[in-house]
Amino acid sequence: MIKYEKFTLENGLEIVVHEDHNTPMAVLNVMYNVGSRDEKEEKTGFAHLFEHLMFGGSVNIEEFDEVLQTAGGDNNAFTSPDVTNYYITIPKENLETAFWAESDRMLSLSFNPRVLEVQRKVVIEEFKQMYLNKPYGDTWLELRKLAYTQHPYKWPTIGKEISHIENATMEDVKAFFNKHYLPNNAVLVVGGDVTVKEVKAYAEKWFGNIPSGTRPERKLPVETRQTTKRTLQLERDVPVDAFYKAFHMCGRLDKDYFASDILADALGRDKSSRLHQELVQNKKLMSNVAAYITGSFDPGLLVISGKLQKGSSFEEVEKEVDAIVADFVQNGINDEEFFKLRNQAETTFLYGQLELLERCVSLAYASTLGDTEIANRELKEMEAVSKEQVLRVANEVLREENSNVIYYKSKK
Repeated sequence: MIKYEKFTLENGLEIVVHEDHNTPMAVLNVMYNVGSRDEKEEKTGFAHLFEHLMFGGSVNIEEFDEVLQTAGGDNNAFTSPDVTNYYITIPKENLETAFWAESDRMLSLSFNPRVLEVQRKVVIEEFKQMYLNKPYGDTWLELRKLAYTQHPYKWPTIGKEISHIENATMEDVKAFFNKHYLPNNAVLVVGGDVTVKEVKAYAEKWFGNIPSGTRPERKLPVETRQTTKRTLQLERDVPVDAFYKAFHMCGRLDKDYFASDILADALGRDKSSRLHQELVQNKKLMSNVAAYITGSFDPGLLVISGKLQKGSSFEEVEKEVDAIVADFVQNGINDEEFFKLRNQAETTFLYGQLELLERCVSLAYASTLGDTEIANRELKEMEAVSKEQVLRVANEVLREENSNVIYYKSKK
């Protein structure tokens, strides 16, 4: 159970305070309700570009990292299809420095043309290194396009193509900032050796005068139910063949979300899972295999993926994968396996809450989803999952006509 208190500033900034006086540190976490799903298809990669631009200087601070490092702080950020998150870890005595720095870049970036050019080059190089030049790097570029035909999850967070970042103008950047980086489109979580009283004082002082704006209204296209299997064969200069099979599943707030997660764990969480035991251990058709979910806010994907052993064929690998899936759909899961998997999921969740930063991020995620208490309901929702629910989800999700398969062939 994460204890917290909440209040909201007049400009709409929602603030969550999590007191933990067992640490001399404090965390200041700002989550903006904007991700790559909020971009226009002809102008993608902006949310991720802003992850970089937000460190390039703001209206009163030229070197963001330098200011925080001088105060003994550390900071970073991440972007997803759903949110953009910035966090600072700092000694409690210097908490106000974090408030000053974070509020300054919410107030306004410097919009320095030199910074835009530098960060544009950084993002383009990252795109090349991670997606174009890295073995199997373009998998998710292609898998998203294959699985999604309508929803903006069809492009990755870094963007649909390099040209969108190459051609981004300062006007484009300013427009994206002014639309999404608003106090009433963000959640501020402050945790650690703090009190609600001091957080309120700092929040009013540093964030209170930042003007709100018209919060973006999200009207995303809904992906229609898939009724036909989709396949794609790629041939690249990679060491071995790889196999990917993705099924559409529910979104983060759906009642079947945790059942879907346990289903993926049953199929391919670790070496004791069905896929690993059969394909790696017994039949030696693959060198590794896993099953996992994307964990997205909107309906996401349950993915089975792995590398083939030399001499194995896609046909025999997919035949065995389908046989394991069919057996699960037909027979479900026994008590021993089910309770083991559910206990593992609960342990992973509880272990993740040991770190102060992770608790703050969890509170930010829950608040962005619409209810801070979600962070405390997750464990009960995991405990409420039944074998019957997992089997029902398996029958709904693991349909062949709901699958999207990439046969990633090695040229070697």
